[in-house]
Amino acid sequence: MGSSDEVRVRRVYEPKEAGDGTRVLVDRLWPRGESKERAAIDKWLKDITPSDELRAWYHEDRTATRYDEFVDRYRAELADPVHTAAVRELVELVREGGPVTLVTAVEDVPHSHVPVIVDHLEHELRRR
Repeated sequence: MGSSDEVRVRRVYEPKEAGDGTRVLVDRLWPRGESKERAAIDKWLKDITPSDELRAWYHEDRTATRYDEFVDRYRAELADPVHTAAVRELVELVREGGPVTLVTAVEDVPHSHVPVIVDHLEHELRRR
């Protein structure tokens, strides 16, 4: 990506900031206890998230070893048609003039699906 400011990551429970640009929820489920007004979500890309099966498998045992396998499995999922369409939509949002803020409710963002999305998005932006 050209600028490190094009794609940001923020937890949904943090207040919206002026520089967030387009706020995209990248979770399958709506964040518990969060109102639509406070979340200030512009787009909800449910189809970019890991499958229910993969998410359940990962949550059974969140160890470092399992996270590495989760990343590999999720990267494979990102190549399927449903995920590809969602990634394409995200690429277009960034290209239309970012910044784009990926919003999530997960507590442990570094060990979640979000860094995989960011990495995949960076790869797609360089590729196209």
